[in-house]
Amino acid sequence: MKKYGSERWLPVLCAIFVTNVAAQSLVITNARIIDGNGQVIDRGSVVVRDGVIESVTPGDASATAAAERTIDANGRTVMPGFVDAHRHIITGNPDDWLTNRAAAQMQEFLAAGFTTVLSAIDPPQILQARQRIASGAMKGPRLFAGTIIPLAAPFPDTAPTRGDPARTDPSRPPGRSTRPAPAIPREATIKAVDNAANLGYDYLKTVIVTTPGGPEVDTLKLIIAEGRKHGMPTITHAVSVIDTLAALDAGPDTLVHTPHIGNLADDPAAVRRIVEARIPMTSTLAVFVPHFDDNNQPLFRDAQPFPWNTISSAGQGPVNARVLWQAGIETYAYGTDTQWPPKQSLADELRALQVVFSPRDIVQMLTRNAAKATLHGDQFGTLEPGKSADMVILEGDPLTDVTALFNVVTTIKQGEVVFQR
Repeated sequence: MKKYGSERWLPVLCAIFVTNVAAQSLVITNARIIDGNGQVIDRGSVVVRDGVIESVTPGDASATAAAERTIDANGRTVMPGFVDAHRHIITGNPDDWLTNRAAAQMQEFLAAGFTTVLSAIDPPQILQARQRIASGAMKGPRLFAGTIIPLAAPFPDTAPTRGDPARTDPSRPPGRSTRPAPAIPREATIKAVDNAANLGYDYLKTVIVTTPGGPEVDTLKLIIAEGRKHGMPTITHAVSVIDTLAALDAGPDTLVHTPHIGNLADDPAAVRRIVEARIPMTSTLAVFVPHFDDNNQPLFRDAQPFPWNTISSAGQGPVNARVLWQAGIETYAYGTDTQWPPKQSLADELRALQVVFSPRDIVQMLTRNAAKATLHGDQFGTLEPGKSADMVILEGDPLTDVTALFNVVTTIKQGEVVFQR
């Protein structure tokens, strides 16, 4: 796993520290603990100091922990907070969102159990929301934010895409280009990366759709190299097997989207290349699975009627995901790539994941693996000493019934109770 310089994080980390020094010490006892690393403690305790997990042990630690606050879980499940490693948040006018809707939406994430969200492409208002959360002015999940850097210029004779680009994805035959896309000047790409760093974004987001003899891979290599100068990882959107393999030649830090155009079961060499690259991949399977509204109407993620010409991806994505899992992909993680409310996004993604994965697999994807896909798995995603005290308490056992993930009773972020049902 690549490491990035801490200097970019200093202001945010300081704000987090200021919030946490006032946090109470906490012990959760009488809990069924799922630690995220594959271990289960039937009756145990979690002790938290200054927002960090101090211990995870069997038995009742309340008598010896000397904590300011004790929560009796009453046998409920305690597990790591949920992580969405690929998400879009802001809709409509960004200023209106920040002023009137951000606080309520951030609370929706906490109520659904999400303690960390990676916003892959959002306008700069997401950075203001991130700062408000980090400083304690607004409650919400830990936010990471990315901004898009293009790999090629648009064809001069192509009309601009309107609406959700996934509806007319140029990765999907027969829409793939048969001519090279125009290149973007090297200096313009470097300037775009510098601007993203100056604004304070955490990640660079790229979308790779290769064209014959086109500039996409070379530009991606440049973005990755320039991003590393700023301590900024590169996230690469690749939805076809062809484009996923092309992205591997450049070596991005995270792949977003399970390839759902092209059958990996018929291409063992491609499977080996993807697995051996050891690049985290997010699921986002539900993008091409219909979302049903209250009137039972099938909708796409843009809340418009579902485009049935994309329905093959609803089956191919889960199949390719399982092929990669069976082959030993190191980090396959939960991500939604949607703008539905978090509980709805969770329900949609679980429907797709359950086709080919067990509840135990899904719990791993939603916690440890998703944290790794943000490239901060050393800080959160599992319950172990030294990590951030991000936890949920829920009714039921998600290792046997994945729908228990909807039964969040309490959400704890950095040792602070931020939601309680």
